[in-house]
Amino acid sequence: MFAKHTVAYGSVVRRNRDDWTEIALRALAEGGLAAVAIEPLAARAGATKGSVYHHFPNREALLKATVERWEREHTEKVIELVEAEKSPQDKLRTLFATVLDRTRKGSVEMALQAGADNEVIAPVLKRVTERRLSYLTELFGQLGFDREHARKRALIAFSLYLGQVQMVATLPGLAESVVDEAVQVLTRN
Repeated sequence: MFAKHTVAYGSVVRRNRDDWTEIALRALAEGGLAAVAIEPLAARAGATKGSVYHHFPNREALLKATVERWEREHTEKVIELVEAEKSPQDKLRTLFATVLDRTRKGSVEMALQAGADNEVIAPVLKRVTERRLSYLTELFGQLGFDREHARKRALIAFSLYLGQVQMVATLPGLAESVVDEAVQVLTRN
């Protein structure tokens, strides 16, 4: 977990709202939902808890801003990146390569899945899941699948992603990249 530090007067680094959500994202990836606690985060960052409270009235507000940042960076920005590709197959390959690479750096995804019953996390996780499934369904539609089959492929692809994330988090070293194989299997008629 995080070491407790005493912050000497005058040595405090000023943090802005984005700094705190970044620090909270790292804590979430490393220690789960319980790690997003104001006092330990402030100590870890070499700041006072008042610095956090300057930007967020409470832990729930920090958590909400943090998961909304995760939503933007790990869903919307990924979709923007993927959309730069020309073909639907290249989009799918880039999507898998990007999201699976990100999970190797610590899994915010698994921490959020584990905290899915939290009142702050639940609506964001639902919205992200629906957005991701909708986007995947659209990609499979572009590959020529009818709506029903595109949706089923989207569910399989998302399940594959969650399974890979889980394996990377719990069985490091055993999970290997399956990007090319996944794209081949999922796009086969």
